[in-house]
Amino acid sequence: MFNDNIIYVVLIAVVGLIAITVNFVITTREQQEDAKDKRLTWLKGQAEHILQAIAVLREANCKPEIIQKINEHATSLLEEVAMLAPDSELFQALSQQKDTADKAFASAEVFDSDRSLKRAQIYINFAEKLVLQLARGGKVTPALARSYQQELYWLRITVVADAHLSQGDKFKNAEDLMTAVSHYRHAKALLVRANIPMQNKKPRLEKVEQLIESIQPKRARSQGTLADSLDRLL
Repeated sequence: MFNDNIIYVVLIAVVGLIAITVNFVITTREQQEDAKDKRLTWLKGQAEHILQAIAVLREANCKPEIIQKINEHATSLLEEVAMLAPDSELFQALSQQKDTADKAFASAEVFDSDRSLKRAQIYINFAEKLVLQLARGGKVTPALARSYQQELYWLRITVVADAHLSQGDKFKNAEDLMTAVSHYRHAKALLVRANIPMQNKKPRLEKVEQLIESIQPKRARSQGTLADSLDRLL
């Protein structure tokens, strides 16, 4: 009788231990799956934004070395997706998006609408923040990140300015000179206000000034007048 009780106790203990082990395994797997799903969701969001940025940077004729660094980061994210979910629709979709981004190229007409121009501004600004993130992760030096950020800031300014110049040229060709000069002056204002050394923006400013003067030639004025000062600003 006593031996039977011991056997029952042992059996109950074994069953309890098995139940605890099974529950632990199930809970651990659920936690791992939950962590995996959260990681994939984060990777999806990051990769999609970065690939959009790469496409915009190629279209805006950004410096190749900046695109290369961002592209390397995108590749590392896709490699992690491939490791976590190799046969998933997510991996296939991101791979296709990367292929599309890699095939993007610079074109004068690519930013000819308000929507495309806004998209460019958003993703170039995103790239500015991304290079600082890469510096924090040790993927580029802080000095290089600051240099890249300055290049991207200037790119964001020139993309909008060039879009105004392009629109100005179209209106000029259509003999709508007032609208044309308005676009040229918008471009000039953007360049003047940009926080960039004057020697870097001088060639563009001179080009814009020539376009404005082709429609509205400067009147002869004595040097140092208020009108001269306003003209230099606008």
